[in-house]
Amino acid sequence: MNQHPHPPTRTLVLGAGELGSQVLRELALQREHGHIATLAVLLRPAADDATAERQATDTLMQELGIAIVEADLAQADEPTLAAIFATFDQVICCTGFVGGSGTQRRITAAVLRAGVPHYIPWQFGVDYDVVGRGSGQAVWDEQLDVRGMLRGQQAVRWTIISTGMFTSFVPLPAFGLVDLQHGIVRALGDWDHQLTVTTPQDIGRLTARIAARWPAFANQVVHVAGDTFSYRELADTLERVLGRPMERELWQLAQLRADALAHPDDGMRQYRVAFARADGVAWPKAGSYNAREGITTTGLEDWLRANLRGARR
Repeated sequence: MNQHPHPPTRTLVLGAGELGSQVLRELALQREHGHIATLAVLLRPAADDATAERQATDTLMQELGIAIVEADLAQADEPTLAAIFATFDQVICCTGFVGGSGTQRRITAAVLRAGVPHYIPWQFGVDYDVVGRGSGQAVWDEQLDVRGMLRGQQAVRWTIISTGMFTSFVPLPAFGLVDLQHGIVRALGDWDHQLTVTTPQDIGRLTARIAARWPAFANQVVHVAGDTFSYRELADTLERVLGRPMERELWQLAQLRADALAHPDDGMRQYRVAFARADGVAWPKAGSYNAREGITTTGLEDWLRANLRGARR
């Protein structure tokens, strides 16, 4: 097995979306402290008439001193990606599932083909080892495939960072947990089932810290947590923050499964099934990496108070 006693100097982040931009900002700070020497981001090739969003991304990267590498992760084949990855010591994937089915397996195969010393895959979510296959969310099975690919070899070190759900997902109307307009909070499966959530800002900060010190985390699953709470505690917290009572509805697992089967193309209904479980989607905050290191993160109540001002009584 290759030995890598020092942190990598050349780091490539795949994507600069909601999470990738936070990871890049924090890695730029790590670079200023001498933990990372060069930093680059891989973006889809810009069109001649670049969108305002792409122009803003290009400006931000220039301000942060981050080089831009262009490739379309949804289209580029494994050899093409491997040739790009081979020039870096560390690759961090922040692209999510936007590339469609099989993209994360292809990216991982390219990382392994390139022999990148360290890889942080897109695993910023639940504990897929505990959840297992057949969760109701097909893309989660692909995450297990990626873990199998990484564990089945020894040349590339890896670190998986489990973060739980983005905190902003909790009150998302399409997800259905919280209906602010009608004052309803819903539980998936059971009121005592729990969720772990973390903000993208905290994920970026913790990921950059781990990436800059990766030999201490090689070939490990690292759990971080902005907060962990039950659906019952979610309802109590919302009532406290909003200053008004909330109606409580329990969505039974059988009901959620039937609803998902009746609407097979609705990803949100599949997510409701996947999160209606007692394990794998939450872990105690007290045992998280950030808690052990004494790193403060944004809890549910603080986030709700900062972001739901207009919904209060």
